[in-house]
Amino acid sequence: MTQALAFPMISAVGNIDAYIAAAKRFPILSEEEEFRLATRFREEEDLEAARQLVLSHLRLVISIARGYLGYGLPHADLIQEGNIGLMKAVKRFDPTQGVRLVSFAIHWIKAEIHEYVLRNWRMVKLATTKAQRKLFFNLRSMKPGSETLTPAQVADVAHQLSVKPEEVVEMETRLSGHDIALEAGSDDEEGFAPIAYLEDSRSEPTRVLERRDRDHLQSEGLQTALSGLDERSRRIVEARWLSEYPATLHDLADEFGVSAERIRQIEAKAMQKMKTRLLPLLETN
Repeated sequence: MTQALAFPMISAVGNIDAYIAAAKRFPILSEEEEFRLATRFREEEDLEAARQLVLSHLRLVISIARGYLGYGLPHADLIQEGNIGLMKAVKRFDPTQGVRLVSFAIHWIKAEIHEYVLRNWRMVKLATTKAQRKLFFNLRSMKPGSETLTPAQVADVAHQLSVKPEEVVEMETRLSGHDIALEAGSDDEEGFAPIAYLEDSRSEPTRVLERRDRDHLQSEGLQTALSGLDERSRRIVEARWLSEYPATLHDLADEFGVSAERIRQIEAKAMQKMKTRLLPLLETN
């Protein structure tokens, strides 16, 4: 899909200002227009419909990318990465879920830019754990002002993000040495960007990726663990933990013609076996 969709990339219009001006000229779709186009793409694989959806949200990518300028990376590159996230969002968007594309796309745009920053900003080489990466992306917003954090504030940030106080101090020192001024308001998109969405902590890329890992474990990981059980053990686990109306030990004892204590023993052994199979997935995520 990303190759088939043709829309003005930055190099095609000469410079960042020209690109921003071009992006502003594409109209914002109404809810009805968006639903119609998204349905055409989803049901008929109409690439022209997808193209229109992408074009109408280019200004959203510009606005989100501007929020990452403090990491010292080119605005144009941030926008390009955000556009990839936008196309991924359009590909996965389901208009029947009652959510506008703008709120759905924000997660994908931010996640793509987030990964780009991690790959290219040299400070990230020191941020090797999830907690340190969360510190990297959240420290600016958690600081009450432009002044250096006090010892009490350092301790509070460290507690909230599960890192060591000295890591907070080191990150603050390094980040303060790379700040650059935001671009002038020539590419202001305040009229379009939904501020409430952009400030929603649930849209923060690290949390999006963590939710994706959790969803993976709850679906593919769970099925993998269940597949390693014998038929009776799987039946007991599913009846006890995965049913809308969980069965009691006595219910299953009657079903299998054994005691409730025996059912409890089988359940405990099955749960331990599932935990063993899930452990490698937990360690890689």
